[in-house]
Amino acid sequence: MPSQAASNSGATQLNTDYLIVGTGAVGMAFADVLVAETDADIVMVDRFAKPGGHWNAAYPFVTLHQPSQFYGVYSRELSKGAIDQVGLNKGLHDLATGPEVSAYFDAVMRHTLLPSNRVRYFPMCNYTGDGNFEHKLSGDQFSVEASTLVDCTYLNTAVPSMHTPNFEVADGVRFMPLNDLPRLTEAPAGYTVIGGGKTGIDAILWLLEQRVNPDSITWVVSRDAWLLNRATTQPGLEFFEDTFGSQADQMEAIANAESPEDMFDRLEACNFLKRVYPEIRPTMFHAATVSDLEIVELQRIKNVVRLGRVQSIEPTQMILDDGVVAADANQLYIDCSASALPELDLKPIFTERVITPQTVRSFQPAFSASVIAHIEATRDTLEEKNRLCDPVPLPSAGVGYAQMALKSMMNQFNWGQDPEMREWLLGNRLDGFSATAAMVSTEDEGKRAILKRLRDNAFPAVTKLSEFVEAAK
Repeated sequence: MPSQAASNSGATQLNTDYLIVGTGAVGMAFADVLVAETDADIVMVDRFAKPGGHWNAAYPFVTLHQPSQFYGVYSRELSKGAIDQVGLNKGLHDLATGPEVSAYFDAVMRHTLLPSNRVRYFPMCNYTGDGNFEHKLSGDQFSVEASTLVDCTYLNTAVPSMHTPNFEVADGVRFMPLNDLPRLTEAPAGYTVIGGGKTGIDAILWLLEQRVNPDSITWVVSRDAWLLNRATTQPGLEFFEDTFGSQADQMEAIANAESPEDMFDRLEACNFLKRVYPEIRPTMFHAATVSDLEIVELQRIKNVVRLGRVQSIEPTQMILDDGVVAADANQLYIDCSASALPELDLKPIFTERVITPQTVRSFQPAFSASVIAHIEATRDTLEEKNRLCDPVPLPSAGVGYAQMALKSMMNQFNWGQDPEMREWLLGNRLDGFSATAAMVSTEDEGKRAILKRLRDNAFPAVTKLSEFVEAAK
């Protein structure tokens, strides 16, 4: 393992307890808990001019796709606490916009972390390894002697503007990342959206919102995706039946499933998972979250190309793995092919002098980072820390879903057996679910029945998930 000791003799020397590389959601959520629960000194390094990670390069109309209450840092609320009254998220908790998220993380840095006088922040710096980093504008070099390196770059999210397509684009082709779409000044012959994930969904919904005729939109989908039903992820007692009822349905569906394929059928039947086109069985799951109103809009797109991945785009045709699609020379191609989820191997989160944050609960990287920081602050041994923070695989379909759900449930079980962790989770706003469940009164028989059904099916679900995972080895 490389040392975190300073190694550049010509650089400014810094000493700290924690060197955090990356000030995206994970780095900020980790630092926020560490500042609140320890007296540690922290150095934070990032390549962007402001905190927020990939939000600095996000497309202008991006929003969160899960409620704002589950995102950000422990100490500061992001949500407005409002239910959307208009739009495709109508009736559900607010979704922060990209500019709102960026401003939020800037406020956390300026009003929470830096005023602690224990955080030193170095934006616009390239981390070069071994505790060394260089300022991109001044060329100043720094070497850090740190007790612990926190590598928050392991789960880097790719965004369209920072993505190099893995296919060829010929000269003369009108091609752009999603970020540039609002800058158009005249209509092309048609729009081709390349990518079937959340970014592609956002591109299509935005085009439809801008009154683009759905018949002029072509959607290139190499793999159809299973989608999470946003209505089942809502915080608060007013959504208890939808959210906790769905969690109980999910456990029941898994417990009764006869195979991973049957599990997905049952998860769809109980409305936990959704698909855009009923006649096409999805083969991908990256945890994109949608509303029913968004599904209806997406179904207006009839020209869907399912010929594998794009190989190249020429002025009058698009060549894919399994065929060729002719096109007008004035067709506009919109790149939404960047995968937000990196392909990586899981590794122990805690090793000697290095912490590598990863998800410890499905779909929730910010919450996971807060948990990891709390465990770092309160537990002594690597064995105990890693027992409570077993990394959860990133979302995927098939048996990958079983692996993800099993690890997430086992972490939740271990936290539930620890009185200190149970109490801490009740106060963690990024959790939400623990506090909501604790608010159910003993007289509310309906909600109590849902919680009982959830508990009764949890162990059978774990058993079934274990069988699926073991059978796939």
